[in-house]
Amino acid sequence: AQALFQVRASSVHPATSQAMLQDVFGERLTGCEPTWYQGFPSAYYNDSHRAFRKKCRDFVENEMKPHADEWIKSPGGYPVSLHEKAYKAGVQGIVFPKEFGGSREDHDYFHELILWDELGRCTGGVLAQLSINSMGMPPVSAHGSKELKARVIPPVVRGEKTIALMISEPHAGSDVAGIKCTAEKHGDHYVVNGQKKWITGGHRADFYTCAVRTGEGMSLLLIEKGMPGLSVRKMETQFDNSNGTAFVTLEDVKVPASNLIGKEGEGFKYLMHNFNHERFVIAVGASRGSRNCYEES
Repeated sequence: AQALFQVRASSVHPATSQAMLQDVFGERLTGCEPTWYQGFPSAYYNDSHRAFRKKCRDFVENEMKPHADEWIKSPGGYPVSLHEKAYKAGVQGIVFPKEFGGSREDHDYFHELILWDELGRCTGGVLAQLSINSMGMPPVSAHGSKELKARVIPPVVRGEKTIALMISEPHAGSDVAGIKCTAEKHGDHYVVNGQKKWITGGHRADFYTCAVRTGEGMSLLLIEKGMPGLSVRKMETQFDNSNGTAFVTLEDVKVPASNLIGKEGEGFKYLMHNFNHERFVIAVGASRGSRNCYEES
């Protein structure tokens, strides 16, 4: 691998080549790491990104990979205490604003790219809930009431609780407009009925950002763990068992009207906007997954 790197570096000025060699990080085999890890120049990364990259890699190497095989086989998956460890290590909070305990204002999207890329080096769903939190939380932080934000966001940021995004149903996965789960308004509450399927992290979630039908439109409600009529079971999957995917049944679940996220009937628009960031997170993970396969082969 070192020889391959030196052949590539030989086409540039000797001083530049030496600097490139000194800045190499991680696996040197071509294709197993992003090119800027291998010493090639980039206009997008600086010392702050390099420091954060090391912080993430150290966390993965010390706190995740040594236990991954055990957690993948365990019925309970990885311990939820890992979320608090990630927060205290400065890994988790970068996607959330400072007012709720995060550090988003001190980081940019390239820091976040590093986060998901580095976490993706440990497979099997270990700590996958961090990415799910980043998908389930934005509708609350962008459109939720002050009371809802204050109650939900801080404990999730600190790693004390988790939130899942609850959209897909047995008959409607990618077809978001086809969901049938309903929420009927009765005074100061909604009554929710329906089923949700493939809800990643759903069996351990404390909160759910749930897409429901309200009349002719779609809305988002915050469903909470322990609400009567809410039942959750873990589904068997091929390789994310350390985190997990759930089947959720809602039977006459009484949800306070104050748990409405944003405006009634605006849920579809909120979700379409939310998917932009969600697809970014998934794309980074897919890229690192391909590098993992290439490296192991």
